[in-house]
Amino acid sequence: MPRAEGTFDIESWEPQTYDEREGATLTRVHITKAFHGDLEGTSTTDIVTAVGRVETSAAYAGFERFTGSVHGRKGTFVLHHNATSEGGDRSLSWTILPDSGTGELQGITGTGNIVNDDGAHSYTLDYELS
Repeated sequence: MPRAEGTFDIESWEPQTYDEREGATLTRVHITKAFHGDLEGTSTTDIVTAVGRVETSAAYAGFERFTGSVHGRKGTFVLHHNATSEGGDRSLSWTILPDSGTGELQGITGTGNIVNDDGAHSYTLDYELS
């Protein structure tokens, strides 16, 4: 199974808090990114975040549409995000939405991880193309 690796830059982060009741704050966030490495391109992402009373307790879920190339093959696909954080432990993963690939990426499937190292973002994506 091929693996794509690289980094991405967050170009915009537009949060909109919609629920600040006791226990957790819920926020919708629209994000744009630029990818470098084996993924070359841009994306738009919409996530919903929940931050607990202790700021290190958090989670988010959302969807991201990537437009660009994977190891030189051009097209688009959608990623499903799932992340949790408790204390210093983080889990940030993504899955390619089945049947969302277009162009030369039609039929792409796979899963990967995101690493946020004090604001420096990197990724891995293990994928297959049918």
